[in-house]
Amino acid sequence: MEVEFPVPHDPEALDALLAALPNAPAVFLLWPKPQPGGTAPKPGLFRTNVLRRRVSRLLSGAFRDSAGRLEYRLTGSRLEAQFALLAAARRHFGSARREYIRIRFPHYVRLAFTNPFPRTRLVRKPGRSDSGVTVGPFRSRSTAAAFEAACLDLFQLRRCAENLMPRPDHPGCIYGDMNRCLRPCQQAVGPEEYGAEADRVALFLRTSGQSLLDTALAARERLSENLDFEGAAFAHQRVVRIEAAAAQRDEMARPLDRLNAVAVLPSAARASVTLGWLRSGTWQGFTNLDFDAAPADTDNPRTASLDMRLRETAAALPRHSVEPVERLEQLAVLARWFYSSWRDGELLLFDDWDKPPYRKIVNAVSRVARAAAKPTSPPDAPRASGTAESTTG
Repeated sequence: MEVEFPVPHDPEALDALLAALPNAPAVFLLWPKPQPGGTAPKPGLFRTNVLRRRVSRLLSGAFRDSAGRLEYRLTGSRLEAQFALLAAARRHFGSARREYIRIRFPHYVRLAFTNPFPRTRLVRKPGRSDSGVTVGPFRSRSTAAAFEAACLDLFQLRRCAENLMPRPDHPGCIYGDMNRCLRPCQQAVGPEEYGAEADRVALFLRTSGQSLLDTALAARERLSENLDFEGAAFAHQRVVRIEAAAAQRDEMARPLDRLNAVAVLPSAARASVTLGWLRSGTWQGFTNLDFDAAPADTDNPRTASLDMRLRETAAALPRHSVEPVERLEQLAVLARWFYSSWRDGELLLFDDWDKPPYRKIVNAVSRVARAAAKPTSPPDAPRASGTAESTTG
């Protein structure tokens, strides 16, 4: 937390403390007074849109006599607040943190090669990226299942969940009867041939469908040049099916090693914008882009072009690596914000970290900065219906 101080119990000192608090969005911890000979107390963890009013209410109610220390951090956006909640919960609550901040892992589509006959699965906790392909996070389980089904319709990968023991008298399933599965269960193909089909599916997922689409487009073009219009029409139908399958993917769903993004957010600081960075599916933290005026000086980064400042900021970012569980929690926080109705700011997604869409980022920064500069109602003004402050604790 950025600001920390003890809570006085003298009424006049407490009133002075409350008057000095900003009435702005924040995440804060309210620590109880330590008890002699007792265990270390756990703090109350809260997020609010009006810090002064929320702390005043708590200190005049449940925490009147027990509060010992207040820590808070101002936040400019819902996403920054959610990451601040996650960091505080990890630091103070350990394995119980998900109960405090209600993390719900999103769904992913995963193709794993740990089985001799690989298949796709819907998972909430993807395994190691080097043992398969994981695409996500998806908005919901239903959208992930729709994408998985649309992709499998283009291939002959098995859809059964059993641990296969292939034998000639295996009863098989309806997908094998419809020629939509290679029937490894009935030994119609061996592990090598089936593995080649699984590799095609993996390439389709890694390239977001482009590998299959390029082949289908080339076939359509070749058939058209040979005046095989019936074959070209059939190839065109396949192109349409491939494009429809790829379009089933949710906006944020990508192979995790190609999941790169920049979040452009309002900032708690004046005349600035906050940037959040996601690299290869791992959160890299926040940086602040300050627009305060400065003397004209070519060596001053504030007077450099916005495009140049963004490039320098991205190049200076250290690469962070985290434990798999922390990575899943970060993606859960980001996906919840991105797919929510209360998203503030913009998220720009791209496949190659070395080629960010700087022009789009510049335009997004301008839009967010203009929206943040618009006058709003004073923090102490009465709230409209449906804007109640949120708390966690």
